[in-house]
Amino acid sequence: MPGGRLTQPERQQIALGLADGLAYAEIARRLDRPTSTVTREVTRNGGPAGYRADLAHRATERRAQRRKQAAPRGSQAAPQPHGRDPEAVREYEEVFTTVFMQSGLPKMMARVLTCLYTTDAGSLTAAELVRRLQVSPASVSKAIAFLESQGLVRRERDEGRRERYTVDDDVWYQSMIASARASLQLAETARQGVGVLGSGTPAAARLENIARFVDFVAESITRAAEQARDVLHTKAPSDDAAEPRPDRGEAAAPGTRG
Repeated sequence: MPGGRLTQPERQQIALGLADGLAYAEIARRLDRPTSTVTREVTRNGGPAGYRADLAHRATERRAQRRKQAAPRGSQAAPQPHGRDPEAVREYEEVFTTVFMQSGLPKMMARVLTCLYTTDAGSLTAAELVRRLQVSPASVSKAIAFLESQGLVRRERDEGRRERYTVDDDVWYQSMIASARASLQLAETARQGVGVLGSGTPAAARLENIARFVDFVAESITRAAEQARDVLHTKAPSDDAAEPRPDRGEAAAPGTRG
């Protein structure tokens, strides 16, 4: 596949493709680039609706310059386990962080969450986060406090009594449930306004519609989260369990005796 950074003409072609409503895969095919390259480029530069070729090109140059200035002479990217490409991992982490930010997370919280999710262990200590993200301990502490309040991370203590911050499937489930509960609280508050503003008035009708809509969405989220957790936590039966073999001396199946 073609390598190297995107050129400004290529970014202009991406912008034109987005304006024409083309899918990322089609834009990538026309550029003879991997679809993932176009996806990362658009995601971290404003998304499909906000992508600008000139701004994206300047932003990329600035990022490259900052990395060059921040990196000590002779330094190299930290080696990655499992033979991963360090540059590809770094770019993916930027994209993942951008997606979290577009969903409403502040930048530091998004960086910490990305770091935890892309770590094989799924957990890191505060010192490890400080070292990996090159930020202050206070920044990590503030980010963890926020993420914990949203149910997105869990605190644990390892054998050395060090505090670790963990993400796993159950943490995501708990976050969805917390979100659903917050939505139900919104619905209840909206219904209280119906009595205050007077049943049958336009304002009260609006609040009642909000409450009904949010109720439905929250219940759907809760039901989907429960179903998803059941699926993720259900192990497929082994072949031996699925097809038990008869014990020695057990009678043969009907019709098989001579």
